[in-house]
Amino acid sequence: NILDQTLQYLCCVFQVYMACQSMLIVLVGSTPEYQVEQQDGAAFSLQELPQHVTFTEDIDSIVTEWFLIKQQAYKVSLAGSLFFVGLLVGNIVFGPLSDKIGRRPVYLTSMFLEVVFGYVTAFAPSYEVFAVSRLLVGLMNGAIGLVCFVFTQEYVGKSYWAMTGTLASMTFAVGITLFGALGYFIQPWRSLATAANSSGILFFLLSVTLPESPRWLYSQGQTKRAEEVNMWENRSCRLCRVYVWKQRRSASGFPVIAVCCRYACSLVYYGLTLGASEMSGNRYVNVAMYGLVELPAYPLCMYFINKHWAGRRKSMASFLCLAGSACLCTMLIPENTGSLLSVTSLALLGKLMVSAAFNIVYIYTSELYPTVIRNAALGVCSMSCRVGGILAPFVPSMRALHNSVPFTVFCLSGLSAGCLGLLLPETLNQPAAETLEELGSPTRSRVLENKVTQHLFKVHLSCINVVKTGSLKSTDPFSNCAESS
Repeated sequence: NILDQTLQYLCCVFQVYMACQSMLIVLVGSTPEYQVEQQDGAAFSLQELPQHVTFTEDIDSIVTEWFLIKQQAYKVSLAGSLFFVGLLVGNIVFGPLSDKIGRRPVYLTSMFLEVVFGYVTAFAPSYEVFAVSRLLVGLMNGAIGLVCFVFTQEYVGKSYWAMTGTLASMTFAVGITLFGALGYFIQPWRSLATAANSSGILFFLLSVTLPESPRWLYSQGQTKRAEEVNMWENRSCRLCRVYVWKQRRSASGFPVIAVCCRYACSLVYYGLTLGASEMSGNRYVNVAMYGLVELPAYPLCMYFINKHWAGRRKSMASFLCLAGSACLCTMLIPENTGSLLSVTSLALLGKLMVSAAFNIVYIYTSELYPTVIRNAALGVCSMSCRVGGILAPFVPSMRALHNSVPFTVFCLSGLSAGCLGLLLPETLNQPAAETLEELGSPTRSRVLENKVTQHLFKVHLSCINVVKTGSLKSTDPFSNCAESS
């Protein structure tokens, strides 16, 4: 229905704001070309350095305002890493919290605080305040990012999870592109940070209309509140089938593998994206291109992950290996060939492949875990994802050792995670688990016995009773509702 679709699109479009916050350091931390006045070979102190430095590019960034060059250059990467440290802590704290008190209160509180801390970033009087504000923005971003993704999944049935997950990833890519365009027209870093953060006010006001997740309410036994959610009405008959489960593989080993895959996707994805401004060409165009190149990845995902011969597992592993292979090829060609086949084009190809893998791994891991622990389990997976994000800002700076070092790191990460991903169980066409017992039960054929199914079973019987006896041709009491869905 219309309300259902509106809720999905609202949660997905919010990814535009998240993308702007994630990519902020790429432009506000740009380092222009500069010259240092030499004085008899003597080194300048930090207090004297601003008087002897001339920036040859007309760029307004935290680097030019606080002279983050020479021995202070690491502070730019540190600010980027602090954002991902905040994401890590946010996943650890708010994932289990949203499983306990609900998705909506965590989402709205975190959204409000992120907007507040975003303005602190824009008006920071010193680097120290700027760095702390980025940590706090990341903390809130980690909370709402995880909850928002779970929201988009739990508002709909499992058959739509791939579509909603892909739509969320696609809007994140659009957000990166829009941020690059915004940076082109608004170059002063404080104005750019203010403009990028202001959209959060609109998203917060719209988010107030979001209801609590019906799946979470049912899993907590709050059936009355779940029935009051408008989008859940008129769906009872469609959702109240009895699922017959096939035997699942043992769930003891896949959490570690899922963690490794999320880590690799994050490291390669953010490493390539945050290094966009260091590639040859216009930095604003590069940032926009690194967002646009993601868009073709999502139709590819939707095609492959729903095919029985590919599925989630093989598709994710293949895209990770292709991303690693693209990064490997960058080390085999000169830096500037002047042709279509260049380091930049191969890096963009790698970004395309890892974007597809990143999208799949989000969908895939959400299907691996049952509703009662989904947010907490995804929080654990996101911890590894954020560790990759924390390390990502430092990887492009490893060019100082050798130009091939960053791509070597990305290559090894992609190939190793792709091979490990083949060990995970396939979830295509498998019903979503609601409880831990359902996740690992060895029973080959059984009925889901949980609060959600029991309640919906009763509703289904009431649906059957209102149908005239003559209209029920089948002896299967569930066939009528199944056909109506």
